[in-house]
Amino acid sequence: MKKKLGIWALAAALTVTSGLTASEAKADEGNGSDLASMTTGGHTLTLEGSMPRFTYDSGLNFSYPEEGVKGIYVTGHSAGGDRMDKLIDLADSTDLNAMVIDIKDDHGNLTFSVPEGSDLPDIGKNMIKDPEALMKKLEEHDIYPIARITAFKDNVLAKKHPEYSYQTSGGDTWSNGSGHMFTNPFMKEVWDYNLQIAEEAARLGFQDIQFDYIRFPEGFETREDQLTYSTGDYDSGDDNVQERVDAVTDFVAYSEETLQTKYNVNVSADIFGYSATQERAPGIGQDFRLISENVDVISSMIYPSHWGSGYFNIDKPDTKPYEVIDAYAKAETKILSSLEEQPITRPWIQDFTASYLGSGNYLQYGSTEVEAQIQALQDNGIEEYLLWDAQNSYSKGTDYTP
Repeated sequence: MKKKLGIWALAAALTVTSGLTASEAKADEGNGSDLASMTTGGHTLTLEGSMPRFTYDSGLNFSYPEEGVKGIYVTGHSAGGDRMDKLIDLADSTDLNAMVIDIKDDHGNLTFSVPEGSDLPDIGKNMIKDPEALMKKLEEHDIYPIARITAFKDNVLAKKHPEYSYQTSGGDTWSNGSGHMFTNPFMKEVWDYNLQIAEEAARLGFQDIQFDYIRFPEGFETREDQLTYSTGDYDSGDDNVQERVDAVTDFVAYSEETLQTKYNVNVSADIFGYSATQERAPGIGQDFRLISENVDVISSMIYPSHWGSGYFNIDKPDTKPYEVIDAYAKAETKILSSLEEQPITRPWIQDFTASYLGSGNYLQYGSTEVEAQIQALQDNGIEEYLLWDAQNSYSKGTDYTP
């Protein structure tokens, strides 16, 4: 696991605390400035080599699975409802050993009520009625806990603080065709808002903090000139694409350093699979290589259903689960192997049926298709993975170590 502040994190931290640009921050680092500690977001961060990190004690005891994380996605409603017992039984009776649990969901809600006297934003929903009891139960069943935090897709914050989002020419807060709103990765206020929630998850005992939707809205490059929004410290005027890449990467690096310094937890990032197949994703600001350099775990979403026909020279990708995952794994491995420090790769794979693709373009996914994806990962030396099904209804009879 990474335990140092990388150049991107250093540049980000100096930018937000002293007003330096990223290039000035890098120059100061080269000049040997005293960077033993810095105050950011109201917290003092200590850099590597200045003093020992402490290990935050939640009172719970979780161990990283020796055989690697093999996890499932769990919504807040499932985690706090009757379905949780069935999901725990599934983990107890198979080789599954981890759960990715929504703490801040796709709408921007906390999945538990905000404790009285807490500094957390008042955005809690009583899905998980007793988060401490939930964590204790996970500990008792030796299930490794991962907190999912949806970062920049956030209707709740965008409505409450339109200035943190994007405004149309008519003065409305922009939303996409599905009614989803996004907050602005250029703004440090949005970073700290999400980081505050991540810190609460760490205090609860989650061992991994997984950030999802660490990006600008899809197709942002086609509408950026039509919207009004702040660019914060990233308005160089030279390269809008690189500015977006820098903002997203800096958020990840800033979060990793803060969470590791204060709680010694791992930071993971969900990222579009196609980001690993091109130099950078121009609209959304995801650069696979740069994000990978600044997290402990990279979790590419590589569902066969999400690739266009012809990608990897595969016709109708959803019908070829092994072939798609095998092709992706080879592309990803080539990039990660070139990095000085490699994160753990823990991809998201598919355990749902994409009937929306239309007749002939999809398979009914079950244990056979799930096992094919896992086998493709294993054949490429990848032992960790996460299963996604939005309904948390996972295929029966699956061999999770085929």
